[in-house]
Amino acid sequence: MRRVQTRPPSFPEVDRDALLSIEPGKRWQVLCGDFGHWRLGVYSPPESSAEQCEELEKHDCPELFLLLSGKVSLVLAEKAGTRVLALEPNKPVLVTSPHSGFCPEGAHTGAALVIERDSFDT
Repeated sequence: MRRVQTRPPSFPEVDRDALLSIEPGKRWQVLCGDFGHWRLGVYSPPESSAEQCEELEKHDCPELFLLLSGKVSLVLAEKAGTRVLALEPNKPVLVTSPHSGFCPEGAHTGAALVIERDSFDT
């Protein structure tokens, strides 16, 4: 099992009150944050099925996912087993379980906004 520590500052400096750029074709891109509090990123996995999700991650704090475009599904490991949760527009999900994700229509065809703490252990 891999362990990763994320500590502030864990996000890039950006111009305030300006549009931010999102690079297509990246699994995870941290866009901005508030030092010592939160950071925001875009998640667009290359996997296209649950079977391709070989590694699940679990933070020591919740993460909020909100579908931005296309289709993104999360693979969640729970006591009863593994389940797939398809994200829906305008319906955020607070995730605390070990998880990964995939774009069922092909690599990077969907994107989700993710808000998480600026400091956490995975």
